[in-house]
Amino acid sequence: MNSMPLLVVLLGTLGLVLAALWVGQAKAGPRAGITRAVLEADRVTTGIATAIAVAALVVAVFAGFWQVVARFATETPSIWSEALVRTALIWMAFIGLAAAIRTGSLVSIDMAHRYSRGAFRRGIEAAVLAGNVSLMGVLFWFGWIMAERVQFQEMAGLEVSISWGYAALPIGAAFSVMGALGQFLDRRAEELEMAV
Repeated sequence: MNSMPLLVVLLGTLGLVLAALWVGQAKAGPRAGITRAVLEADRVTTGIATAIAVAALVVAVFAGFWQVVARFATETPSIWSEALVRTALIWMAFIGLAAAIRTGSLVSIDMAHRYSRGAFRRGIEAAVLAGNVSLMGVLFWFGWIMAERVQFQEMAGLEVSISWGYAALPIGAAFSVMGALGQFLDRRAEELEMAV
């Protein structure tokens, strides 16, 4: 088994978490400027990811609506709409993951975070960042490999490369890493505000 990808992801995660811990401690000076720059980049990338995810959902809804109309009203099912719905939903899920991570809506460790203080709390946040970045690193690496591997195959009905569907994995992972960094440097817990 080739363990090089996992080693690269592990070392990259460790480096990113240590850099985030170093940058996140500053209240003023150059490190605070880096924090502001990362948060601004996160704001832009998460906004772009959210817009793409919403657009993908809209495409899926309209393509699904067309499939129903074509099948039952005209009795001639559309050959392209099912593949488009599936692809759009994949893009929506993987790109929308960045917004979910950034807003704290993804699976999180709320109880441990709520009842901890100081360095232990920061350690929990660093562990969550490490987990997110590790997962996104694996998704990026193997998603990229899969997109390259299937680039000459076509989706039935759409007649475009299947790699367009698989491209959602590395692109969504890259957006999600930015969301995870933003969440670490400027924590939001919006899911708790909506909880009953």
